[in-house]
Amino acid sequence: MIDEPPEELPVQPEELPVQPEVRVRSVRRRRSELPPPVSPPPVNVRNWMIYAGLSILVVALMVDGKLRHRPPRANLPSYSQATEVRSSVAEVADSLQVVVSWDLTLSGPAGRPDSMLITVTAEPRADSLHSFQSPNQLADTLYLAAPARGQTLRGQSCVAAEHPGQPLEASCTPWQYVRPNVVAQAPPTHPGSPTKIVVQPPGLQVDPDLEGKCAAWQQKHPTSSVWVAVNRKAVPECTGPNQKPTVAQFCAFLVLPDGRRLKAENSANSPYCDELFVEWSRERYS
Repeated sequence: MIDEPPEELPVQPEELPVQPEVRVRSVRRRRSELPPPVSPPPVNVRNWMIYAGLSILVVALMVDGKLRHRPPRANLPSYSQATEVRSSVAEVADSLQVVVSWDLTLSGPAGRPDSMLITVTAEPRADSLHSFQSPNQLADTLYLAAPARGQTLRGQSCVAAEHPGQPLEASCTPWQYVRPNVVAQAPPTHPGSPTKIVVQPPGLQVDPDLEGKCAAWQQKHPTSSVWVAVNRKAVPECTGPNQKPTVAQFCAFLVLPDGRRLKAENSANSPYCDELFVEWSRERYS
């Protein structure tokens, strides 16, 4: 009798051998011991004493230098006085507007003036105007009668600080105002000759040439112009005490019988006269 092999049973999925995908190995590390803390170096007393000594020496030198080299306090005058007096003169209607400005010198607190006395005199008419202002004001405006056409009015502006029981010490500055003949009748020499000669500008403040500085400068520089801006600013030698030019430039324009207006020969090549001619023509046509 032949034995039959045992019948094989089906293998369940749970019983199948499983192959591990990843093998994890645990690694043990030895714990490293921390180094002992570094102890701070001991305080070097000698170094600290050197630093402290140097600091004290520097502070002592600074204080000593500040005390020794401090500038001595200036001895201010007992009373404040007027200085830097200037005048600005302009023609307003039929009058001359004289704006006088000044400054005050330094003084102690008790030396401030009670009031300011402003005096404007004019020659040759011997006109004299007086005005009082507060010491807080540094300018005043006065009015004089304008000079006649073709005349020059010379004047002087003075400012004095009033202190009780003290004499007046006035500071003065001269000035002058030139007013040329604006319109003059031209003699008829031939039918086409001009009937009028008009001078512009109608008036200018011209500072006096003190000590002849401008005349000396013009002699040394015969080919140079005194002007920085005509009738507004000149070279320092031709600038007067009121910061106005000590010279003036006037332009002559012609009016022909048919009404045409031309520039005179001595005003033809001047940019300043060109500007005045345009302004004058607009005024005449308007």
